[in-house]
Amino acid sequence: MADYQFGKGCGEILFPDNITFQLSRTKRIRQIMFDGKRVATARAKDGMLTLSMEAAATVHSHIPAPGLRVTVCDDAVPFVAKGKTTFAKHVTAIDPGLRSGDEVIVVDENDNAIATGQLLLSPDEVEALDTGAAVDVRCGCEQ
Repeated sequence: MADYQFGKGCGEILFPDNITFQLSRTKRIRQIMFDGKRVATARAKDGMLTLSMEAAATVHSHIPAPGLRVTVCDDAVPFVAKGKTTFAKHVTAIDPGLRSGDEVIVVDENDNAIATGQLLLSPDEVEALDTGAAVDVRCGCEQ
């Protein structure tokens, strides 16, 4: 699933041999853990993965820019790092291959990972609009 969602080779770097799973009451995989820390969560509605900040940093180092990235201006970095929503007017660059609903890594102008979240708009809409939320941030690096 990780190779499909994030790119070739991401499954191997995100999930080493000694991972554990937490199952839901219906015996579906809910949390994927490594050394007692959450690496990813499987979304119930579609089975796609949501990443922890540590896992996002691992994917960030594996995928070359601009892959899976939404770049924000320096004014928005302190807020996004605390887990606040990323607005379209603060986005300076975005991977054109993304789609609405994809998991993304929010980075600053120097390509440092500051948050992870779900893209709410298409890349064309993010570039065209000056208002509205662009990324629903799940976790920031300062949370």
